[in-house]
Amino acid sequence: MSNSSSQLITCKVSLEFSKVVLIKTVLSYCFSLNSEGWDYSYFLLFFATLISLMLVLWSNMAAIVCWGKGEPLKVEEIQVEPPKSSEVRVKMLCASVCHSDILSTRGFPSPLFPRVMGHEGVGVVESICEEVNGLKQGDVVIPTYVAECQTCENCTSENTNLCLTYPLTLNCLMLDGTSRMSIRGQSLYHTFSCATWSEYMVINANYVVKIHPSIAPSHASFLSCGYSTGFGAAWKDAKVEEGSSVAVFGLGTVGLGVVEGARIQGATKIIGIDKNPRKKENGHVFGMTDFINPDGSDKYSICESVRALTDGKGVDYSFECSGVAPLVNEAIESTKIGTGKTILMGIGDHQSLQINFLPLLCGRTLKGCVYGGIKTISDLPILLEKCRNKEIHLDELLTHEVQLEDINKAFELLKQPDCVKVLVKI
Repeated sequence: MSNSSSQLITCKVSLEFSKVVLIKTVLSYCFSLNSEGWDYSYFLLFFATLISLMLVLWSNMAAIVCWGKGEPLKVEEIQVEPPKSSEVRVKMLCASVCHSDILSTRGFPSPLFPRVMGHEGVGVVESICEEVNGLKQGDVVIPTYVAECQTCENCTSENTNLCLTYPLTLNCLMLDGTSRMSIRGQSLYHTFSCATWSEYMVINANYVVKIHPSIAPSHASFLSCGYSTGFGAAWKDAKVEEGSSVAVFGLGTVGLGVVEGARIQGATKIIGIDKNPRKKENGHVFGMTDFINPDGSDKYSICESVRALTDGKGVDYSFECSGVAPLVNEAIESTKIGTGKTILMGIGDHQSLQINFLPLLCGRTLKGCVYGGIKTISDLPILLEKCRNKEIHLDELLTHEVQLEDINKAFELLKQPDCVKVLVKI
């Protein structure tokens, strides 16, 4: 039996036992009061009050809450409501930390607090609303912040993965504009469509993907955002061609995903750029052919170093994964004149940047990318199958693990030169 299955059974047994004990206690107490001559209406009122109290007690869950911009994260006991309409409640098994989680604590892109943090993770469906199709209790799922209705203008297009029916949610609430999470009567915001740094979360069923239970929890968590974003950018968004050349700016989880996606697409030259010399070895594992450390030379700019490795022409595709604003221009100018494509996916805490327009005027293109252009129904199962078949490197991403209550330690670990991905045990 897998660890996730045993955890689920333990959770269900404990929950059901608690329910039985509470129900027996409440019923015996209410009937004893009624036998002593209480008016029946008072009996019903008392019974309803205790039932409401039990429901509140049952829904108390530990979660990581950010109370304000730049404030330390805190472990809090919160209330998680049952799912409504087309929603499911998920018992989280584990989660992971993405660079954008740090930005969320700073209020970017949505300065909404207090907020339950986290958007990467994997869990088991604990309860389900009657309007949900294709999912059942016990299914292992990963959350996504994009969805696919398969019928809208965007879903039927090959050019985007941003569904119009179920859009990318930046208001950090459910689709009906409300939250299913609260603390001491105060509503809590999510992180995008979900809130994975919590024992339980409620999410619209259109933003979860069922996965095979044999997939390791850590692998599943990494595929819910970071790695998939990079891999998909090379595979679905840029559509890297066989025999082409690629430059990847930033060799974190997203960048390594790009490297591997480009390798599988058949790129013959994959140049990784990072200031951390330890990333050189990581990059080669995923398929990188050349490495540039910008700190290694004051004589040449990054784009000049890239052109030096490509007979002066530049690369066919560049991917900016670092979120460092000045590198966007370097990425653009690293590509071939007339045909070069730059994919922008790195997130920084800047809302604007300066672009040198002349390189774009000379035929190069710049394109933004969300979740690597991957569609959750049409494309993600293909990547999940590659994971099951061990065609992609996910073990190499995991460098550190922390317990949920030690989440602030995870942010410190991300600053370490040997850190790639931190797994959060729940």
